[in-house]
Parts: sequence; structure tokens; C-alpha cells
Amino acid sequence: MKIFKFLLLLPIIALLVGCGGKTADNTNPTRFGTGGTGGMYYHYGTELAKLIQSDGKGYKLDVKNTAGAAANLRLLREKFLDIAIVQSDTLSNAVNGTGIFTEIGPGIGYAAVAGLYTEACQIVVSANSEIKTVNDLVGKKVSVGEKESGVIQNAEQILMAHGLTFEMIEPSYLSFADSAKALESGKIDAFFVTAGAPTGAINDLAMHKEIRLLSIAPDIQNNMMKLYKGYTRCTIPANTYQGQTEEISTIGVKAVLVASTDLSNETISYLTEFITKNAVKLPHNNTNNEFTTSYAVEDIPATFHAGAAKFYETQGVKVNVYSGAASETVKASQD
Repeated sequence: MKIFKFLLLLPIIALLVGCGGKTADNTNPTRFGTGGTGGMYYHYGTELAKLIQSDGKGYKLDVKNTAGAAANLRLLREKFLDIAIVQSDTLSNAVNGTGIFTEIGPGIGYAAVAGLYTEACQIVVSANSEIKTVNDLVGKKVSVGEKESGVIQNAEQILMAHGLTFEMIEPSYLSFADSAKALESGKIDAFFVTAGAPTGAINDLAMHKEIRLLSIAPDIQNNMMKLYKGYTRCTIPANTYQGQTEEISTIGVKAVLVASTDLSNETISYLTEFITKNAVKLPHNNTNNEFTTSYAVEDIPATFHAGAAKFYETQGVKVNVYSGAASETVKASQD
């Protein structure tokens, strides 16, 4: 009977062993949390995985389709992911235990690797829609992003900046791809996306349906940047999407690669250097500044993995290193 019980426990033991301790550098695939298949996170992750596979150093990324930033941070904390892309504003809330992370407290067990690119807050409507501004969303059917995505917080804060709440619209919680399908079929009137532009789901939609993107007024942008950490001005150039003849003025956040502190310094140092040297081969977006080491470490609301810090030091850049204490990430990322 004891042998039988032990055999029943073997799968659980194997799972626990796989989740604990230092993750093997190049024997087990590194579990990479991205986002929905219609967004930039997933596109970036799959392209990075291909490049690393072809590098021939034995490292492999296992790209995971997730609900997005908030889900990725939870899954990192629970050790179901090894690395992930998250929004800088969501990361700030996570490491400080604020916003949607208030109940679980400050995040521990993960640290920053690099800021990757700028994510634009995009609001999409049909070209012939009567919706011209954010205020026109009152009473409309609006997708505000998947649950456990960072998009929901952005949508809520953008609405609040205009004096609106979720109670004043008919919200639904759809992925980017499902939001695009719902707009095309007339099931919703608008949808929010926070992602690098062009975003795959919006790009695909624009190929066979005329759409418009809403701008956010400069005074609203100013207020949001004062009230919330992580936001920056963002311009989506004209012709980013088919039929988009005017530039769109909005706000954005930085996409940040974070990693479990269980991963070895060697693995993260390799990954940081690889991303830096291969930035031009990775998905770019029209709102992004040129990727540099400075861009990678500036305005990151978290301390850095020791492996990333090791690489940055070779580039003459010093960053604060994660030491394991909760709430330490409220410090500036750079000394």
C-alpha cells in the first residue's frame, strides 16, 4: 500500500521539482509568458524563440499564450512561468502591492531584465461609427481587454480621466483577436488595446474593414501622466494601419521583460545580451524609440535580475539588483 501511495505522488513530486530551485540553463525549455495571439507580446515572443533556437547555444524558449501582463506576473509568482513580458504600469503595481495586487501584497521572486518597446493605448471603432471621442463611449458596447490583462487597468484609467466609469458603458472582456471579430460582426462598438503598433489583431481587421482610432487630448494625457506611474506620450504615425490617414495622439507604457529569480545569472545574462544585439531583428512598432541599453533600463519600476545587471555592467551601466526583499522595487532602477 505504501508503494502504491508513493506512485500516486510521483507526478506531484515531479511538478514540484520542476517548479522549484534554479531552472536549468539550457536543458529544459524556458517557459515564456506572452499574451494573446493577436498582440505584440506573442509576436515578439515567437520571433525571439526562433532566433534563440537558431543561435545554436542550446537555449530554448517555450512560448505560452496568456491573458497578458497581470496574469503573467501572477504566473511568475506561482512559478508556472520563467520569464514574461508585462506592462510597466502593471509591474509597478505588482512590485508595490497596489492596484489589483493590493490583496496579495508586494511581488517577490521576479525581477526586471529589459524594457523592450513602447506600447500604445489604442481605442478602435468602425470608420462610420458615431463615436468620435472617448466621451462618446457612454452607453456603448466596449471590450476593455481580457481579465488579468493590463489593458483593463488602462481602459479604466482612460475612462476615469474623461469622467467615465465601466458602469457607464457595456463592458466585455475579450482578447484582441476576439475583440476584432466582435467589432467586425457588430457585436461591440469599440475596443481597447494596449500593445505595440501595428498590433496584429488591429492590422488584420483593417485589411477588410474600415476602422478609426481615437486620439486622447493632450490635457488628458498630462493629467494621466501626473496621476499614474508608467505612462508616456505616444504617437501612432499615419498609415500605421490601412486606411488610417491621420496620426493618432495617445498615451503609452513600456513593455518590460521580467524573469524569475530562480533562473541562473548565466541564463539571464545570455538572454539580455542576445536581445540587445538582435534588437533590429525583433518585432518593431511604429511608436518605439530606437532600442538602446539606456532605453532598456530607464524608467523600469523594478530592480533587476543579477544576470541582467552583469551584462549591463559590461556596457558601463549600473542598475539596482534584486535581493529578495518585498517592496524593494519601489527604488529607482538606476543608481
